[in-house]
Amino acid sequence: MSATKSEPMGHPLASKLQQFHALTKPRVIQLIVFCALIGMVLAVPGVPTLADLRLAFIACLGIWLVAGAAAVFNCLVEKGIDAKMRRTAWRATAKGELSDWQTLLFAAVLCAVGSWLLYVWVNPLTMWLTFATFVGYAVVYTVILKPLTPQNIVIGGASGAMPPVLGWAAMTGDVGPEALILFLIIFLWTPPHFWALALYRVEDYRKSGLPMLPVTHGNEFTRLQVFLYTLVLFAACLMPFAYGMSSWLYLAAAVVLSFGFSLYGFRLWREYSDALARKTFRFSLIHLSVLFAALLVDHYIF
Repeated sequence: MSATKSEPMGHPLASKLQQFHALTKPRVIQLIVFCALIGMVLAVPGVPTLADLRLAFIACLGIWLVAGAAAVFNCLVEKGIDAKMRRTAWRATAKGELSDWQTLLFAAVLCAVGSWLLYVWVNPLTMWLTFATFVGYAVVYTVILKPLTPQNIVIGGASGAMPPVLGWAAMTGDVGPEALILFLIIFLWTPPHFWALALYRVEDYRKSGLPMLPVTHGNEFTRLQVFLYTLVLFAACLMPFAYGMSSWLYLAAAVVLSFGFSLYGFRLWREYSDALARKTFRFSLIHLSVLFAALLVDHYIF
């Protein structure tokens, strides 16, 4: 009894807040907001004004909230699957530490506040595109595609590729071809990124019952698909330079990064190991992050 009294009064609340925060998948959200920010920066020629910075900050906050809501809803829908997989069994929803209504309410509040911010303080187009992305990921991908088809990552990747489009729309009020090029890059990046993960986590996916490509079509077929996608992605990464969005600085970074990703894909196809699949997955994160960072630097230097 005395031990209970000696615990900090705020500890249970802090623990609960940490659980809610973890459901938003912070690392994933950081990459989403970063890609949206790149779209915002590229949409504004020259050095942004204070008004541009204010608009970009509010847009990033709104996108973060709605994207977090989609992640929380995903955890709620997949709590049974998460409980069977080693990499997700720790989630509070999978362990039953958060109830369904608590999780659903949290997702609803995040989505509502984020949508309100985007509609009132940014523009209606950005709000509707962001909400459509929420529906695409939380409902179309999570509820329909993921449990039904091994092409879930390919089709559902459209939602994950939307952040730069959202960023562009936030700053301009429309969607230009430049934003669609950025969309295409992320869309083509998504399958080799996730399939590399699925290759060394195949037993987890098999136990969960999800029809991921390594489970339905085997290891060798998936490895070939990873390699082929890295080649198509290589071509897409050259499009910003070809369209005139960037200069030689970005082109050099794109060639080096895409060659590296393709090399990983080729090695994965020819000489598979779980360790190499992990390295390929990690490099895919470096590829996208540094590629978009190069776009950012190139935009201001040239």
